[in-house]
Amino acid sequence: MLKKIIVFPLVSIIKFYQIAISPFTPASCRFVPTCSTYFLEALQEHGLFMGSYYGLKRIGSCHPWGKSGYDPVPKKNKINKT
Repeated sequence: MLKKIIVFPLVSIIKFYQIAISPFTPASCRFVPTCSTYFLEALQEHGLFMGSYYGLKRIGSCHPWGKSGYDPVPKKNKINKT
């Protein structure tokens, strides 16, 4: 619950971008899923710090000389304690 509260402001900014800004700009993301969707998924999967790291890293690699194609958010490693 606390994780969702901490991440909420950043999620709100990204959703605002997706609804109010992105439709009025040319499609330029080279990846699937788009960088904003990737950022949201990274925040949900990894939390504020690692999610922001993955999201910003992805945005930084979205340029004409970078990679392109399918690039999913890495899954969080879960260690089974038995």
